[in-house]
Amino acid sequence: MFDRNRPFNDLPPLPPSTELESKAILKKAISASRALAELKGMAERMPNQAMLIDSLVLQEARASSEIENILTTNDEIFKAASDESLPASGEAKEVLRYRQALNHGFRQIKSRPLATGLFIEIAQLIKQTDFGLRRMPGTRIANSRGETIYTPPEGEAVIRDKLRELENFMHADDGLDLLVKMALVHYQFEAIHPFTDGNGRSGRILNILYLVDRGLLNLPVLYLSRYIIDHKAAYYEGLRRVTEEGAWGDWLLYMLDAVEQTCSRHGPDPVGRGACSGRAGPGRGSRAPG
Repeated sequence: MFDRNRPFNDLPPLPPSTELESKAILKKAISASRALAELKGMAERMPNQAMLIDSLVLQEARASSEIENILTTNDEIFKAASDESLPASGEAKEVLRYRQALNHGFRQIKSRPLATGLFIEIAQLIKQTDFGLRRMPGTRIANSRGETIYTPPEGEAVIRDKLRELENFMHADDGLDLLVKMALVHYQFEAIHPFTDGNGRSGRILNILYLVDRGLLNLPVLYLSRYIIDHKAAYYEGLRRVTEEGAWGDWLLYMLDAVEQTCSRHGPDPVGRGACSGRAGPGRGSRAPG
């Protein structure tokens, strides 16, 4: 039985023992895959791909950091990115570290597997520290009232085992739709919560790296953070309900819709100015699992 006040060392491995490809999920997966394929083709035809990717990565870095209450403006991050020797706020530096981590991951998966060692490197770049997997007990996720809403697995050996199981699932040729697998992987990574900090941002980087690693994209041009900000309550509710109720169907539909809507509404424009990460705008994140 799940108890939010006890370490979830019994977190089940993937895939879950429930129907993952219902009619509704398959229908949504087909439409999301079609939108993603169109985005992939558009991105590959873009002139100035390097400029496009850098702009998109900065937008995603800003949005993903915003989920963690790290708030900046477009002007601030683009000025900081144009000359990193200039003074910049701590928030802008955090955003640039996210960009560094994402770019590092994108380069690395061309020659090495997407696995625990790379997860650790990504988190270290985000936080600019040499920490590894969590070792000390006592980690818990609390709401704004200080109430525990989730206690992740505890103990380095347990966490390594959970990540090894996740790696095996990620790379297994099991016939599951790859976008469905991405959604499963995202939940599992956030539930394992392997680091003392940076789990949410590392998990969102893992989304795009998984799509590139599996060949659904050739370039890192799909970012879901703006969609998550716009539908944040449903995102955290979805994570919670999977943990407490095994409500995988609603979670999968949420993530598949995130892919489809992000591709369809925020694809690159003909001169490479558009951003799949969506529109820039104000907003405040809230701490929750992941």
